[in-house]
Amino acid sequence: MHSHTKLFRIIVAAVLLVVAVLIVHNLELPVWQQLLIFLVPYLVAGYDVLGEALEGIMEREPFNENLLMSIATLGALFIGFLPGAATEFPEAVFVMLFFQVGELFEHYAEDRSRKSIAELMDIRPDVAHVEREGGVQTVEPTSVCVGEIIEVRPGERVPMDGCILEGETTLDTVALTGESVPHMAHPGDSIISGSVNLTGVLKVRVEKTFGESTASKIIDLVENAGEHKSKSETFIARFAKVYTPIVVYVAIALALLPPLFTENFATAFPVWLNRALTFLVVSCPCALVISIPLTFFGGIGGASRRGILIKGSNYMDALSKVDTVVFDKTGTLTRGVFKVTAIHPEQCDEEQLLHLAAHVERFSTHPIAVSLREAYSHEQDGCTVEQVEEVSGQGVRAVVNGKTVCVGNTKMMEQLQVRFHPCELVGTIVHVAVEGEYFGHIVISDEMKSDAREAVAALKAAGVRRTVMLTGDRREVGEDVAKQLGLDEVHTELLPAEKVERVEALLEAKADGQSLIFVGDGMNDAPVLARADVGMAMGGLGSDAAIEAADVVIMDDKPSKVALAIALARRTVGIAMQNAWFAIGVKVLVLFLAAFGIATMWMAVFADVGVMVLAVLNAMRALKS
Repeated sequence: MHSHTKLFRIIVAAVLLVVAVLIVHNLELPVWQQLLIFLVPYLVAGYDVLGEALEGIMEREPFNENLLMSIATLGALFIGFLPGAATEFPEAVFVMLFFQVGELFEHYAEDRSRKSIAELMDIRPDVAHVEREGGVQTVEPTSVCVGEIIEVRPGERVPMDGCILEGETTLDTVALTGESVPHMAHPGDSIISGSVNLTGVLKVRVEKTFGESTASKIIDLVENAGEHKSKSETFIARFAKVYTPIVVYVAIALALLPPLFTENFATAFPVWLNRALTFLVVSCPCALVISIPLTFFGGIGGASRRGILIKGSNYMDALSKVDTVVFDKTGTLTRGVFKVTAIHPEQCDEEQLLHLAAHVERFSTHPIAVSLREAYSHEQDGCTVEQVEEVSGQGVRAVVNGKTVCVGNTKMMEQLQVRFHPCELVGTIVHVAVEGEYFGHIVISDEMKSDAREAVAALKAAGVRRTVMLTGDRREVGEDVAKQLGLDEVHTELLPAEKVERVEALLEAKADGQSLIFVGDGMNDAPVLARADVGMAMGGLGSDAAIEAADVVIMDDKPSKVALAIALARRTVGIAMQNAWFAIGVKVLVLFLAAFGIATMWMAVFADVGVMVLAVLNAMRALKS
């Protein structure tokens, strides 16, 4: 609505300007009457600019583009009253009019960016159908509690995160992940808010409140991305605060000092005042102040459309300067879907060994624990499991049927001083010891993600100097994965604290002015994600930990999106730099010309508003990432 009002004012002011020019051209009027005629289109076009300039003065923050434009145009209006000076009424009105055209372009660009992002993030549903009092009630999603049952009909967005109790369907998650191919959902599957139910009727048990749902968190993330300013934006904001008062003082000096050194001050003053006014129009930093933040805003929106959530433009800056990319293995480069592929018992049979391991890992949510439980189908066999204790970076200890059973990696066996047998198979080896005696081991294998090799190749093609993998898995497994993917180096058998130490060493080794990205699954990599220049979480779909801990979230779990995020960041920063250099270059040139009286007011208009319009249009390219 604001843009429509401004457009109407611009049209009315333009018509009134034409009428004023015709009146003055055809009638011999005194200067003061000409002023009154031109004041009408001037005030129609610029009353809000004058108001904001006055408001800035009242609030003791006068130095902004509104003040520059007000001084320049009012000066142009009244310069004709000085002895020997030519009137510049049309020029004054046109400058204000064109300034408003530039502002209109800015509003249009912002509205388009916000609309695009709003459409992209239009994943917050309006209603929820909840089972209450023997029927189905349609209510506000905010009123639905955890544990209640909701019904999701075909064509509707899923209002809350939950678990499917009844029904099968295909889900469209394009607004969340950028992935256009729908996927099947079945009873027992988790379902997240913002997904579109395409086919079947679903009954879903709510597991999160509306405010804590994935859709709400993602929307908040995108909306608040502007709080984290890039270095470019921060510099431009500081620059404008210092630059504007300097420009005002230079303009005053330009108007007053040169005439003092002439023979006739009264004759020279109008000439130099005109140059000073032109100088003010040119020097307005609108193009920089508007286009740079708009570019980053558009870049964040464009990345969101591709399923990459960037929490602020400062991370855009860091992504564009990547030197080193460090990957976690499980859940990042591999699917994290483990399966038992071999059982090698020593003092019992295969069933017994699997039975012990599964019971010890009964309460763990680790993917390896899940795979053991899935392989052993008789979990409810009457065994007692007590005193379950997780040993960080080693495994789990528990008392099963009165005997202490330790299930873990080689470090746990070494800690227990248990003699174990290494395995020639490639995979995660889970050793089992009972009362200090070795009972055997189980081999668990993970599957590589389909685009993992492509992801590493794309990073190298993008100029990333160093690709590294850190994993707690054993050396043979880590080296096998690194070799398959073409990684530069790999560090294995690391505890969580050792991962942080490795990242710190890599941070010290990176090139000056460059950044390091750590890519993890967002669940157990929070310390490393926080330590890196940019923490990037894979598998962010529905993962609270990923959204909270990381600076960048890849919503569809594809490592190839890391290179895409870097490419989008470089493109966005490149557009911002284009705008900065173009605006500064044109302004410096015309400022130089204005100081020597070569530049006209019309050239000044182009150097200010024309450059701003071009910069805003260029900034819009970032949205189409």
